[in-house]
Order: sequence, then structure tokens, then C-alpha cells
Amino acid sequence: MLNDGGNNDDVLVLQEQSGFIDMIDAIVKKAKFRLQRLDERKRESFPLSELVVGMQCGGSDAFSGVTANPAVGFASDLLVKHGATVLFSEVTEVRDSVHLLASRTINKEVKDSLVSEMKWYDEYLSKGDVDRSANPSPGNKRGGLSNIVEKSLGSVVKSGTSPIVDIVSPGEKVQKKGLNFAATPSGDFVCGTLQLAAGMHMQVFTTGRGTPYNLSMAPVLKVSTRNELKKEWHDLIDVNAGKIASGEATIEDIGWEIFHHIIKVASGEEKVWSDKWGIYNDLSLFNPAPIT
Repeated sequence: MLNDGGNNDDVLVLQEQSGFIDMIDAIVKKAKFRLQRLDERKRESFPLSELVVGMQCGGSDAFSGVTANPAVGFASDLLVKHGATVLFSEVTEVRDSVHLLASRTINKEVKDSLVSEMKWYDEYLSKGDVDRSANPSPGNKRGGLSNIVEKSLGSVVKSGTSPIVDIVSPGEKVQKKGLNFAATPSGDFVCGTLQLAAGMHMQVFTTGRGTPYNLSMAPVLKVSTRNELKKEWHDLIDVNAGKIASGEATIEDIGWEIFHHIIKVASGEEKVWSDKWGIYNDLSLFNPAPIT
């Protein structure tokens, strides 16, 4: 209540509270409008060329670069050949193999943008006094990865062999069909969130150590790097690329399997395991603390 003297501090507090309530009301009103629009959505038939698929790896091990990631790269090339859009990411994980990506950019402008994103991230880590050798993680090392160069070479093969048509900065939406490099950190949650912001419809996620990571806004198709993980996590792994190492299948075989799973999941014909169990992670925007 205001006192008899008309205290200015009380007036300011009331004004601030009123402004805060108005802001909340505006947010709720907009959210209701958007939810109504979402409730009106109906599944429609679209060509594969309209699909946007993100590629990511997490909990990588020594098999990532020789089984799951090459198979995902093969599937990526199939998607691009059908006119779809593919996003691959993780700046710090491709940083030490960026020369392999630079040679695949379609022109100097795209190459310069790629170099610029690498430079920005180097400066970002430097300002935070973070050593890039913190990646690979302890889990990666227990899985058999010894250094970031080894991990980087394995990470790059997720992109397949298609030309890189554009670079998508954090928070930007993808503009071109084909293979795009979305410049995100390597952290699973942040990478997934920024790929969603770029327009991703679903994601293919490879893992050797195992992770329950999943997104509520887009299905995450999990691919294991080894047979043992599939046996242990039979109700979380959707595709087992470990059969490549055991000689039961080729990279092309698993690549085609991933490709067909992508189409079935996108068409609503099947659910990924994580969606069946309702396992979802919170969205996480770019972390103010440097992520290696």
C-alpha cells in the first residue's frame, strides 16, 4: 500500500510489478495462439527433398570412426542425392580435420565462412582459458580414443562425401538444400538445440559409450558403434553398426539401413526407442562457459 506521503519507491515497485505481469500475460497469450496452431497440424505427404536431418555423435569410442560414423556418412550422401538437407556439426570435434572439409566447400565464400567459424571458436575458448585438449573426454579415452585429431577424423566421416553448400552459424536457420555445416559446440544438448533452431526435423546420433540423450521436438535415431552396446542397450539403440566390425555387414549395408529408418521414422511408420520410453532432455542454448 502507498503511505500518506506517497512514497516514490512504492510507486516504482507497483509499476515494475505491473510491467512484469503485462509481460507474462503477453507471453501466455502468444503461447496459447501458437499451441492452437500446433493442435491444428495434420500429417501430410511430402517428398524426401523437404526433410532436414541432423547428424551428431556423443559418447564416442575407438569404433565411432570405423563403423557408425562412416555408415551415417553413407546415409547422408543418400539423403543429399534425394534432394534432402543434412546438418553436421561440432566445431571443436572437426577443428583438427577442417582441411578435409575446406576442400569440399562449393566456393570461396563458403570456405571463408567455415574458417571464420573455426577462428571464432578458437577465440571463444581462449577467452575462457580453456585448453582444447580437454576433448576427448575421459569417457572417450576409456573407449579407446587417444587424442582430438583421432576423434576429429572419426567425426568428419559423418558428413559423407557430398559438397558442403553452406555454413549455418549458431541460431541461424538453414537456407540451402544439401550438406550444411551447422557451427555448434560439441556438447550433445547444445548441438541438438542449435540444430533444431536451424530447422532440423530429426537427428541421427551415433554412440559407442552409450547415452540416453533424446529431444522432445525431433526424433533421435541412435546408432551404436559396437555389438556389445546394442546387446546391453537393446531397448535404446535403434541401429547396430557394430556388425561392420564383426564382418556381418558392410558400411553400405548399415548406411542403407539408417536411410530406410530415417524415412520410416519421418513418415510416422515407426518410433525411435527413446520416444517409446518418453526419454527427453531439456533444450540448452549456447553455454556461457566454454564447451570443448
